[in-house]
Amino acid sequence: MNHPRVRLLKVVPTLMCGGTEHQFMALGRSLDRGRFALEFACMRRQGRFLAEIDERHIPLREYGIRTFFSVNAIAQQARLARYIRRARIGIVHAYSFYGNVFAIPPARLAGAPVVIASIRDRGVYLTAAQRAAQRQMCRLADCVLVNADAVKDWLLAQGYNPAKIVVIRNGVDLRHFDQPADELRVRREFGLPRGVPIVAVVSRLAPLKGIDHFLRAAAMAGARFPDARFMVIGDANPDDRSYVDVLIGLAERLRIRDRVVFTGLRTDVPALLSCATVSVMPSLNEALPNVLLESMAAGAAVVSTAVGGAPEAVEDGVTGMLVPPGDPGALARAVGQLLADRDLAMRLGHAGRRLVRERFPLDAMVRATERLYHSLLDDRRRPSIAEPTRAA
Repeated sequence: MNHPRVRLLKVVPTLMCGGTEHQFMALGRSLDRGRFALEFACMRRQGRFLAEIDERHIPLREYGIRTFFSVNAIAQQARLARYIRRARIGIVHAYSFYGNVFAIPPARLAGAPVVIASIRDRGVYLTAAQRAAQRQMCRLADCVLVNADAVKDWLLAQGYNPAKIVVIRNGVDLRHFDQPADELRVRREFGLPRGVPIVAVVSRLAPLKGIDHFLRAAAMAGARFPDARFMVIGDANPDDRSYVDVLIGLAERLRIRDRVVFTGLRTDVPALLSCATVSVMPSLNEALPNVLLESMAAGAAVVSTAVGGAPEAVEDGVTGMLVPPGDPGALARAVGQLLADRDLAMRLGHAGRRLVRERFPLDAMVRATERLYHSLLDDRRRPSIAEPTRAA
């Protein structure tokens, strides 16, 4: 028997390496293809996920926009609306400020039965005008999907309709953390002596991620623990490339350059985290950070700034340690406490690992999203938005 398959178009500004893009891709990999005919759209065809999208044969359309204040932007939105109508897209799911502002009006104009906005941080980088624009766009959406209660509370304070906001927390693919890490290989590759503690941070390198605070904390903690080594795992997007030079220069001025490893972008993050004694999340603005959950899944003791949804995963002193944002001294003291008390670090690491396995598995996030899609379609389903699944 053939079952209807819903055509689902997911829209993201770029396919760069960031938390939103990671969850966008994780959901795309795991959705039930027997129920959803998945397509992607972006505003700039760039980023590390392009090769995977091609390998998976997921249709991807680019709507090239550099600024919304242009005739081209209107033309691209009209082009998107024509495609949604012609392809009989059943669900349009947009991500982040630029994705929401770009895709929601064309989706409504084209008559897409379900339109979903995603907001995955508290928008500290947005101007007042941008926040107002996004609020207007979200009024047109059927649902505003967020990944943390902290984001929901922020939206409610701005006057968003509470009935439209749905919280589905990020999920971690635990299969990546089930294999034992080759710690000797990691230490050899980066020249790290056997047995020395590793303090890691995994992040896109951008000013709001607080990497400069991590380096200052590393200098303070390193003075007390001279054998400790520090890893900065990740890279900057093209627009932030100069920030990498700033960070390297700061490490040199702090006289810790010989103890800090800048790994660049890595595909073996679970293995690196599994070798870490402590994983630090020093960000100044987050919702529910992927890297925080991944660090916990790897069994590393975590030190996180108490921003956004971090306290929804980290209970201070139980599943990790929380410190105020923008305070390198507090970061250094927490890291030092864990380096001095390895039993405490192990207890927190084990507790964090259990929590992630119980509350944040990828499968739970995927199934919750699928249920949301179908619940929004229930009273809007039309024969024209479904296509029969091809017989095997």
